[in-house]
Amino acid sequence: MALAPAADPIRIDIVSDVICPWCFLGKRRLDLALKMVPEIPFEIVFRPFQLDPTIPDGGVDRRERLAAKFGGIDRVRATEERLVELGREIGVAFHWDEVRLSPNTLDAHRLIRWATEAGVGAAMADRLFEMYFSEGRDIGDAAVLVEAAGELGLDTALVAERLGSEIDADSIREEVEEAQRIGVTGVPCFILDRRYAVMGAQEVEVLADAFKQLAEEKRIARIG
Repeated sequence: MALAPAADPIRIDIVSDVICPWCFLGKRRLDLALKMVPEIPFEIVFRPFQLDPTIPDGGVDRRERLAAKFGGIDRVRATEERLVELGREIGVAFHWDEVRLSPNTLDAHRLIRWATEAGVGAAMADRLFEMYFSEGRDIGDAAVLVEAAGELGLDTALVAERLGSEIDADSIREEVEEAQRIGVTGVPCFILDRRYAVMGAQEVEVLADAFKQLAEEKRIARIG
């Protein structure tokens, strides 16, 4: 009896920014969707996006920035309340009163890249989301990033040295620009097998159904 060809993993490129609450929600919904389809292998790759690359070192007041961007503090608070409700449904904690700063996320994206090289990129992204939204930590602060690196087993001395340099900074900026060139205007964006884009923090079932459909397409293609 001939054996069926082994299934190739579905590659998911997650374009996101670590100060985007919808990206945190989307990441946790993705985790739940993956558990719904344990028979499908996946490769998860985080790709950088910066909602505001002009934020200076040291960050800016988060609510002031968002109020200016979205038309007032009432709109900001309404969105925060909605996110708290959505997060509660899947165990995501948004502690808004502790999240005072909007940091520049370039260094956080560099750290995620280095973590990816060590095989813990998705775990690092998840930890930075937690630090920022659930713990109110400043993920633009090198000391906080080094702490996260240590938690996931990275060489903290090496990470601190790299953060004090410009290593990978231009490359991250180029990746952000490339995402914009291919049409990514908002995040999160899940790119499946470099063919399909799923925009936004979709419901768990929507993601799982998309994975099943793509896995079936790949199965049919394998057997000809």
